[in-house]
Amino acid sequence: MKAVFVEDAYNVIVKEVELPELGVNDVLIKVKVAGICGSDLHTFKGLHPFRKPPVIIGHEVSGEVIKVGEFVKNFQQGDRVTVEPQIGCGKCDYCLTGKVNYCEHRGAPGIRNWYGAMAEYFAAPEHTVFKIPEGLDYEQGALVEPFAVGVHAVRKADIQIGDKVAILGAGPIGLLAMAAAKAAGATTLLVTDVMDYALESAKEMGATHTLNILNNHEWMHEATTLIEGEFDKVLIAAGVPGIIDQSLTLLRKGGRIVTIAMFHGDQTFNIHNLQNQEKEIVGCMTYTREDTITAIKLLAAGAVNTDVIITHRLPYEQASEGFRLVDKKEDSSLKILITF
Repeated sequence: MKAVFVEDAYNVIVKEVELPELGVNDVLIKVKVAGICGSDLHTFKGLHPFRKPPVIIGHEVSGEVIKVGEFVKNFQQGDRVTVEPQIGCGKCDYCLTGKVNYCEHRGAPGIRNWYGAMAEYFAAPEHTVFKIPEGLDYEQGALVEPFAVGVHAVRKADIQIGDKVAILGAGPIGLLAMAAAKAAGATTLLVTDVMDYALESAKEMGATHTLNILNNHEWMHEATTLIEGEFDKVLIAAGVPGIIDQSLTLLRKGGRIVTIAMFHGDQTFNIHNLQNQEKEIVGCMTYTREDTITAIKLLAAGAVNTDVIITHRLPYEQASEGFRLVDKKEDSSLKILITF
């Protein structure tokens, strides 16, 4: 089969590889669509903490079941499916309480022996596979995984009806987190970014306010002026220097920050702005099965304007161009899908 490899930093190629082995509890999927994720871009740049080139890339996926293992009970040939691309040891306290994302031995596509999903075929354990509801297409099915990230972040933030929420970063994850926050009842949604086209997309997806912060040292004051107060919650979807401290400045007393972005290097902040005002900083790591189920339900209910967030569709032979577009933020790119 053909598979998309990040061969080394900034080098994406298509290679011929053997089909993945199908275990007795596995489902073999003919991939229809795979998305390029921000974490894939970190691998592309050689910066990902544990997914290192050379590697078959990709974990946002949808497709059609073509074969199932001997012990698989809930899927059959022809089912349209997507995947929650993580597995745990199945034995630790975290796994046994539904927190696979905490498992010390957590696995994901492109790690150890699990092939990445950006290939003609992808094998996944049955318990990680979900049927795509009628009314959703394969493109929307491929958005389940990144939307689950946003759903999980909103749950960690405990966003409530009427909350004022700032989303810092209008890439695909930031926009999907905003959609999840809106679905949770947030009524004020301010989105920041350095690209005007991304902010226009945020408006189309339901942002009540947007702010371009490029070379704008007064943006935090402008943000709180726009909403006539401070924010109840801040979701960080851009891992840039200083953003934790900036988020604390935006936040009301007792408010909560959730970090979604991947960070490289240290972050410094004013501890007094955290402690004296009883603010909270909460980490956020992937999702749980509950989040994936919620993401599917919300997508089926129309909570995400997928026509806005999906900007490019490229055949797998042009995957290298897709990574370049994401990296350079060219051609007003947001979510780029690779088709097979």
